[in-house]
Amino acid sequence: MRLPQHGKVQVTYIWIDSTGEGLRNKTRTLDIEPKSIEDIPEWNFDGFSTCQTEIANRDLYLVPVRMFRDPFTLDRNKLVLCEVLQHNGKPAGKLLPLLQFDSNPNPAESNLRWSCKEAMDAARESQPWFGMEQEYSLLGIDKHPYGWPPNGFPGPQGPYSYAVGSDKIFGRDIVESHYKACLYAGVRICGTNAEVMPSQWEFQVGPCEGIDMGDELWMARFLLHRVCEDFGVIATLDPKPVPGNWNGAGCHINVSTEAMRGEGGLQHIEKAIEKLGRRHAHHIRCYDPHGGLDNQRRLTGHHETSSIHNFSVGVANRGASIRIPFLVAQEGRGYFEDRRPAANCDPYAVTCAMVRTCLLDAPDEEEEIEKKQVEKKD
Repeated sequence: MRLPQHGKVQVTYIWIDSTGEGLRNKTRTLDIEPKSIEDIPEWNFDGFSTCQTEIANRDLYLVPVRMFRDPFTLDRNKLVLCEVLQHNGKPAGKLLPLLQFDSNPNPAESNLRWSCKEAMDAARESQPWFGMEQEYSLLGIDKHPYGWPPNGFPGPQGPYSYAVGSDKIFGRDIVESHYKACLYAGVRICGTNAEVMPSQWEFQVGPCEGIDMGDELWMARFLLHRVCEDFGVIATLDPKPVPGNWNGAGCHINVSTEAMRGEGGLQHIEKAIEKLGRRHAHHIRCYDPHGGLDNQRRLTGHHETSSIHNFSVGVANRGASIRIPFLVAQEGRGYFEDRRPAANCDPYAVTCAMVRTCLLDAPDEEEEIEKKQVEKKD
């Protein structure tokens, strides 16, 4: 409804809930249009209703961190991504102990942005750039893949990826609406395409520097779910939405630093990959919201994935843990792709782990185990 708002502005506050996967939102009225994030006041919500706090202390605080244009209610209305902090400074919500680069005040435990930003600030001089490839699958309200036969399956994989035609493509109108919503909002979406499994799609966001990667991808996800609302369908980020001989869904991350992008950058890429190999198990735990359990269904060594149990590297190899693009190997500089993150990963967890391992010299798996053993003895 395009009706006059008499100078008032709608601001929708958006935050990540206790699952580390879901998004929540609510809207308030402001008297004037905010020009920057500083113009948007903090707000609160009932954290018990979102399973982010206990019943005795239900208030949690929404701290605005990024502002976007609202493609649904249009200008001058805004969408605002928020961090969630508890009023008394103690953690709240589901325990997510994967990222502890701690400082004060204590963030709610479903808010991994705080730890991620600290890591990004510490690595700022390296100028880390990221691009993430978000795969997702469209489902009907009945949870059956969108466009699939009601009581069966479509033909085998092969003709659907990058395809055109109503016998191969399901949901393009949804995908294009999401793309335009991202562009209007100011999200740095840079592409989209149909994927290998029918009704599976991908969009790419980036390049983004530092903390912006997580902010941009979470907002792009919100817009995706919001667009799907209007079409009466579901966008699932489940890493393996259909069992059997069907591709899963990932969220591959492309990574580079100033040194990697410069002359002789390939040696810096190789050093980073070597560090990643020594912390493979740690990264698997960070690459889905259930500590690697979701990726067990996806990283099987089949359907364009590596095995969850092994770390591998290859030039132009989409079945490896880490892919070095052919042109990067040829030119001796650029970026690398980590293909392990699941579609439902938290981009703050993924980018934080990447920076801590590659740039901040986080300890190897063996060193962490040894340290814990010493602490137990003490």
